[in-house]
Amino acid sequence: MGPERLNVIEMILNAGLMVQFVMLLLFIFSVASWAIIFIKYRYIRRAYRESADFIEYFWETRDFSEAFSKSKQLRFSPIARVFRIAYMELRKLGGETGYQKDQSAAGQPQGLIFPGTQRGFDNVKRALERSSITESIRLVQLVPFLATTGNIAPFIGLFGTVWGIMNSFHSIAYKKGVTSIAAVAPGISEALIATAAGLAVAIPAVIAFNYFNQKIRIIESELESFSSDFLNIVERELILSGGAAA
Repeated sequence: MGPERLNVIEMILNAGLMVQFVMLLLFIFSVASWAIIFIKYRYIRRAYRESADFIEYFWETRDFSEAFSKSKQLRFSPIARVFRIAYMELRKLGGETGYQKDQSAAGQPQGLIFPGTQRGFDNVKRALERSSITESIRLVQLVPFLATTGNIAPFIGLFGTVWGIMNSFHSIAYKKGVTSIAAVAPGISEALIATAAGLAVAIPAVIAFNYFNQKIRIIESELESFSSDFLNIVERELILSGGAAA
């Protein structure tokens, strides 16, 4: 006769109340973690792809108004949203018409004329900084919960195991007659389920947390680089040209 098959559900149902409570708690953590993993994976993947598309389009066109129209189509791109906020701040400083391209005799854009001041440049810079912080917060939302799950789930499972083993030995101490490992083995095996469950919950959460952190760092680096390049363009082409025109 072969060994009896392991029935996890039956072991959980036959376990003590404390072990069952631990398993319920781990189940809640698992459901929440997997929900966050699916939500953030879709969001970060689209944010990563759309941000790359916007940066490529921006440097190809080098036209703020066209880039603004393009950015409104990319709803998940943090860089596109930051650009929209900065562009609208530029329009406030430039009045209703915003800025205009200075056309040469051949009809080619030679620069940007903008009646800006240093104060206006500082306003754009602050708008970029505020929006960048907002986008960073948006990117990392819910992700720390995965780290929390990865850190505490094994300990919750270990607590259930320790409690179950302690309960098994306590109950065997009051049994009459000769006892053996066969008498305590069922209780120990039921208790060890909690540790296995804790690891099963923690491992995917830690893997997803590290993956999301890597992608978020890349997006934030691109966001910081784009903001710096955008400010350089504003300072060189808008503020300085406007000052020269004055």
